[in-house]
Amino acid sequence: MNKAMRNPYIYALFVIPALVLFVLFFIYPLINAVYYSLTNWNGVSDHLKFWGFKNYTKALTDDTFWNAVKNNGYFILFSCFIQVPIIVICSLMIANVKRFKSLYKTAVFMPTVMSTAVIGILWGFIYNYDVGLFNNILGFFGAEAVDWLGDPKFAMLSILITNGWQWTGFYIIMVLAAILSIPKDLDEAAEIDGATGYQRAMKITMPLIMPVVSVVIMLSIAGAMKAADIIIVMTKGGPAGSTDVMATYMIKYAITNFKYGYGNAISVIIFVFTMILTVLYQVLIARRSERIEY
Repeated sequence: MNKAMRNPYIYALFVIPALVLFVLFFIYPLINAVYYSLTNWNGVSDHLKFWGFKNYTKALTDDTFWNAVKNNGYFILFSCFIQVPIIVICSLMIANVKRFKSLYKTAVFMPTVMSTAVIGILWGFIYNYDVGLFNNILGFFGAEAVDWLGDPKFAMLSILITNGWQWTGFYIIMVLAAILSIPKDLDEAAEIDGATGYQRAMKITMPLIMPVVSVVIMLSIAGAMKAADIIIVMTKGGPAGSTDVMATYMIKYAITNFKYGYGNAISVIIFVFTMILTVLYQVLIARRSERIEY
């Protein structure tokens, strides 16, 4: 057995299937996207013309595209500065409950397993101008109703809240697993020494779970860059493009307007932007999260 495992061909048998799938479903589509992004192909015709970097120039000089980039930025900022703190606080609270812990974990995870279409329709009713829950609450306090999805001032915020509600539970389970894996002896020793619950959370729990929190932030950034489905279901990018992100902008041109070459250029730009953000995060922030052994 040891002799067989020292044979490099044995390792190749395990690596090659995964490598083939990686090439077929990632490298090849990426190369195709780059190729078609340099053409004027409409996605249907057999004939196409090489355009060079005209599609990229058009995108990078289009104000509508940069508005979509800005909206992706809102997704990232909301995820990092609002959603992540809520995730950590909820995880700490659930980790410290004595009864019904499994019930709480199931409850917070439930939105994650629901279809995005179902969530979009559900929150569409909550945001409804006439009978929505939010406007009923505002009416109870004597305030005027708000057109949450029809007013450009509120539409993007409404999408961010809905998207955060859907995915917060998934990340809570990740952080909660990290918290529950910390040996109880550390917390008990700190409690005996007179540390308060807040001090134990800040001085013991938080440093130990920072590697997982760092992964959560990176996944949130990647998810924010490819957000599209919840927007398509709830607003289709409206009103007046105020909730368009890069992915919905790409879909409109590649599918709706049959500008497949231009749509591929947008997809390549999304890929490049995502790579730049994740690499910068890894280099500037994630590597500083010291891995603590216990």
